[in-house]
Amino acid sequence: MDWNQEAFMALQVVMAVVLGGFVGWEREWHAREAGIRTYGAVSLGACVFALVSTHITTGNNPHVIAAGVVTGIGFLGAGVILRDQGNVVGLTTAATLWATAAIGIATGYGMYTLAILVSFIVFGLLALHHIPGWKWLKQSNANPEALKQ
Repeated sequence: MDWNQEAFMALQVVMAVVLGGFVGWEREWHAREAGIRTYGAVSLGACVFALVSTHITTGNNPHVIAAGVVTGIGFLGAGVILRDQGNVVGLTTAATLWATAAIGIATGYGMYTLAILVSFIVFGLLALHHIPGWKWLKQSNANPEALKQ
């Protein structure tokens, strides 16, 4: 492997960490369990696995590594979902960790526009919860009678 290729891979890894950390920043900003470090690490790991899978030349399907990342992050996400006093908590964290792994994989496969777009979409989805009126809208949808008042 040549130094130019190694340097390019290093840039891809840095980009994955930055994009994953961007999503994690929103979570950390709102004092959630997983933050910049967790999301950055998930994106980093997924990116490295994608980079490795692009250089495997033996076997039937080198992209099976990416499938393993999807499954593995699913197990990680299952670990953050908890039941607390009759409520389920951690679903958003689990889902966004999984999406952040996809950002890392997209970066590793060189799909930069997709990775950037997805990181902004995930960030936006997380930010929706904190806009004024969101709780009212959520309660109104849960209770249609509240809209009539």
